[in-house]
Amino acid sequence: MLYERLDSYVRDSREEFEDKLAEMIEVPTISMEPDRAGDMRRGAELARQYLESIGARAEVVETPGNPVVFGRIEAGANYPTLTIYNHLDVQPADPSEWHKDPFTFFKENGRYEGRGTTDDKGPALSAMMAARYAAQNGVPLNINFIWELEEEIGSPNFEHFIKNNLDRLSTDSILVSDTIWISRSRPAIPYGLRGAMMLTMTLETGAKDVHSGLTGGVARNPIGELCKVISECYDAETGRVKIKGFYDDVVRATRQEVQSFLDSGFTPQKFKKAHELKKLRFDDPERVLKAIMAEPTFEVHGIAGGYQGPNVKTIVPHRAEAKISCRLVPDQEPKKVFRLIRDFVREKNPDIKCEFLGALEPYIGEFTGKYADAASRAMKYAFGRQPAFTREGGSIGAVVTMKNHLRSPIIFLGLSLPEHGYHAKNENFDWGMASGGIKMFVRYFDEISRLSE
Repeated sequence: MLYERLDSYVRDSREEFEDKLAEMIEVPTISMEPDRAGDMRRGAELARQYLESIGARAEVVETPGNPVVFGRIEAGANYPTLTIYNHLDVQPADPSEWHKDPFTFFKENGRYEGRGTTDDKGPALSAMMAARYAAQNGVPLNINFIWELEEEIGSPNFEHFIKNNLDRLSTDSILVSDTIWISRSRPAIPYGLRGAMMLTMTLETGAKDVHSGLTGGVARNPIGELCKVISECYDAETGRVKIKGFYDDVVRATRQEVQSFLDSGFTPQKFKKAHELKKLRFDDPERVLKAIMAEPTFEVHGIAGGYQGPNVKTIVPHRAEAKISCRLVPDQEPKKVFRLIRDFVREKNPDIKCEFLGALEPYIGEFTGKYADAASRAMKYAFGRQPAFTREGGSIGAVVTMKNHLRSPIIFLGLSLPEHGYHAKNENFDWGMASGGIKMFVRYFDEISRLSE
């Protein structure tokens, strides 16, 4: 009976899904902008109302920062508990870059555009609507919802929420729906995440900018010196980091893992098109996949200093700053990597100051076992193809926190695609992935409710 009515439920839920997604998108929950506190609160209250509307007990739980929305559907004290994690905060969006206003929901032919549609409000709603169906049809599973509002800024207060609510967060397993397939043609289940470590390099060589005609040739140029040291840290053409010890703790992907990456439907051509890249550092599929899933990086995000206005102002700048991050993989430790970089930079130019800004640890899970098998069957049921097991190149700070404190198996069942524009202009989602997601989640809930039988 569970599956006989599922297709009609999904069809009948479409208008409700679209209305709720529209309402969520038009609340600009940009956690990166401090003046959005009112919008963050509105987003949390809306989420609480949505969870209560499906029969969950729900509340907005305070933290030192933005709140967390927690809900629970109670099926029975003797039944297993699943915790579903999503986040409802979003990246900033520059309206001048978008087709339409990023916080005005737009739909056309089953395509939904707006900031947060795919990351991560659309997938959250798919999971919620699947949970309602499962509860209404007697699936013997308790379901907890954790909807965070600080994921996009590294989850600085998520551990506070977890540690202060451990008693009611006890769970048999965890489901995260905040990941991306490699290709629409092949479902993907990630089992690992890269970590991240953020730092700045700053160099001051004077008290003010000075005239290049009067001082040029003898005045030190902090932008040039900073660029020189950065070029000694890594090879910008290959991405290879030159700092001794940087790769010492890296656990290499096995041949079996790499083959699963290759089975994901990836092609360099589709990758370039989806991300609007003109050229990659290399085009061999295996090398690209290892680079984005299983190897660390050194990235320069911005260099500030000197004159940035129109034309040329002939000065020698007195200060420059580079914003840098490293994506990390198991078993790299963020603080150790920072020390390696800091000591290397100090040796090359002792006047450059390195400041540690924050970090997220890498995560590696299992791609075998009963939960992974249940996830694989659920994805195949909904989307018609056996999924590939992959790793995510990005980071989700909350995952490591849940692993450390809740100590339960974690499964990733994402619904986003490269062309959906994670963190990019014209972010979008679509009914095909949303409706398939509802079916996938229902099947997964059913599967794991019977694991102990």
